[in-house]
Amino acid sequence: MALDLVRDVGDRIDDSPLAIRGLTVSYGEKPAVFSVDASFRAGQMTAIIGPNGAGKSTLLKAALGILRPLSGRVTAFGRPLDEMRARIAYVPQRASVDWEFPARVIDVVMMGLYRDLGLLGRVRPRHRARAMESLERVGMEGFATRQIGQLSGGQQQRVFLARALAQEADLYLLDEPFAGVDAATERAIVGVLKGLKAEGKTVVAVHHDLTTAPGYFDRVLLLNTSVIAEGPVAEAMTEANLRAAYGGRLGPASAAAAG
Repeated sequence: MALDLVRDVGDRIDDSPLAIRGLTVSYGEKPAVFSVDASFRAGQMTAIIGPNGAGKSTLLKAALGILRPLSGRVTAFGRPLDEMRARIAYVPQRASVDWEFPARVIDVVMMGLYRDLGLLGRVRPRHRARAMESLERVGMEGFATRQIGQLSGGQQQRVFLARALAQEADLYLLDEPFAGVDAATERAIVGVLKGLKAEGKTVVAVHHDLTTAPGYFDRVLLLNTSVIAEGPVAEAMTEANLRAAYGGRLGPASAAAAG
């Protein structure tokens, strides 16, 4: 698929950190994501929210080119995605990673420096220092020589976030960063993400907890195959929009999140 420049009304280039137009992805005959339009604003934290099977992770992977869409256009910072990959960091779902792979924590984090390391992978003191600084930001500097498979789920998630931090990107895409982690890890991750926002970075995360979204994020993309609503949390997460996204099935906590 050709990833050309995205233009909106008036033929103006959309220079958002991530702009998606008409993105459709299908597994077999049924679309998982259908004709999605979205622009993610610079210096903001946006949650992609929706029920199970709504296409949230699929949207993120297709936007990154991990999955091949049937149609649509994606740009980053107003340029074709492939030209901007050095400015994008991705944290996959923890459940999708093979944690039996024999690697030390510091080695996993330095995987985020592959563009700097080059083909020979020659690690210099500045690379190690950057990796250790990233581990320190997530509270994992004391685990640098530990095997990644020996860590708890929350610790593993922190390490993968550190790998993303080591890239020193401008756009951070995270797929369910809080899934299966303990409360302390969740607080630590939120703190790191809000720190990135304070630095002017852009954060987009697939998120499942409606009750915490208002406290964590600035904006919401409410998705159920197609976009139901998008905007500031208070405007997008209305009871009507949530019922439209979740098929009318809202529990008390979800209804409370809608305000």
